[in-house]
Amino acid sequence: SAVPKPDPRQRGEPIVLEGDVADPANPPSGCYFHPRCKYSDGTRCVQEAPALREIQPGRTVRCHYAGEIELMGVEG
Repeated sequence: SAVPKPDPRQRGEPIVLEGDVADPANPPSGCYFHPRCKYSDGTRCVQEAPALREIQPGRTVRCHYAGEIELMGVEG
């Protein structure tokens, strides 16, 4: 996981991503991660690539639903 732990000796459950990694030579339509994202709505995420936007000073995202969903280990 890319989220650092306050105590590096602390062990957690590994995060297992489902789905296939997108082919860079033939990327999916819409959001690049929609085939693997459990938050994909199946319509907007498939049809429209999300714009880069700042959700906090110095923190940018490319997700249609950033700020609307709670992600474990990520501060909103």
